[in-house]
Amino acid sequence: MKLSIVNDTLKIHWEWYEQLWGFNLQNPFIIPFEHITDVQIDEPESTWKELRAPGTFLPGVIKAGTYYTPRGREFWYVTQDKNYLTLVLYEEAYKRIILTLEDNEFWQHQIRQHLTIS
Repeated sequence: MKLSIVNDTLKIHWEWYEQLWGFNLQNPFIIPFEHITDVQIDEPESTWKELRAPGTFLPGVIKAGTYYTPRGREFWYVTQDKNYLTLVLYEEAYKRIILTLEDNEFWQHQIRQHLTIS
């Protein structure tokens, strides 16, 4: 995946295989900064109460796709147990988007520069 900032939006561009594993047909995800309420790099909460529909889950390898959780509908594309980037959203199809990427701290900083977090 590749993240980019264009005007007042964050774009998440997916590779073909990421679309396959995540059952994601929307490429790229385009999220207006005004719809991002927070961006976090802590390990996100994940429990057995989540319903995957559709998506892929191989323990310790990949968690990708749409998950229905007690927090609401979320999109996960996680391939490691570190370097999380969680986008907390409102007025979007997903309540949260959870990713893993090598430069998560850089992207947290870049995104926060565009947000008005109270």
